[in-house]
Amino acid sequence: MNILLSNDDGYFAPGLECLYEYLRELHNVTVIAPDRNCSGASNSLTLEVPIRVTPRTNGFFSVSGTPTDCVHVGTYHICEQAPDIVVAGINNGANLGDDVLYSGTVAAAMEGRSLGLPAIAVSLLGPDCQHFETAARVVVKVLERLKTNPLPLNKILNINIPDIPFEEIAGYQLTRLGSRHRADTIIPAEDPKGRRVYWIGPTPGAQDESEGTDFYAVDNGYVSITPLSVDLTAHDCFEQVGEWMSEL
Repeated sequence: MNILLSNDDGYFAPGLECLYEYLRELHNVTVIAPDRNCSGASNSLTLEVPIRVTPRTNGFFSVSGTPTDCVHVGTYHICEQAPDIVVAGINNGANLGDDVLYSGTVAAAMEGRSLGLPAIAVSLLGPDCQHFETAARVVVKVLERLKTNPLPLNKILNINIPDIPFEEIAGYQLTRLGSRHRADTIIPAEDPKGRRVYWIGPTPGAQDESEGTDFYAVDNGYVSITPLSVDLTAHDCFEQVGEWMSEL
């Protein structure tokens, strides 16, 4: 397959390099990633300044923009052959539950799907990830399945993998998104001139980590695979909203 490989940790990230080494043995891979760490960039686009693309000595392309920029520009202007699929990762840290709202890794996959391409997002649980090869081997297995079992339209896979040796993986679980606690993680501080500033602090712990969630799966040594929908329309509340709209 022709694979567009991206991430949000930057073109120099060890997870990206590891996954590339595994995928290039089997596929034609073009790596297009941000020129810096863009964790938390979500689906943002660069609109007010030009986007610069720089070829790197290892054959990768770095982009002075967001993960979404990387996939958008890469698909139309960098890849010599049209991608068959977008793979985002391996992210250095989890993208579980509410994380998908902020994740640049998930956003890169979402952008691929919005351009009509199948896409997966892959994350290895941190904070100090060691077993990127485990995640890379999981991706190889998943891609083999997707070749004969393509994803439905407007769907991506969000894959989270425990940071353990591949041989210790307990299996694979189809999961739903859990959720994190609604905690105030803002840390007030002062800059050197005495002005008030704020830091976004550590990610809160899990609130819904019950059986069937992505949190539960990885906590028990399983690879979590969560299908996500690119169509955000809440079809299940049409009737409720329609009732009060009729009175407007």
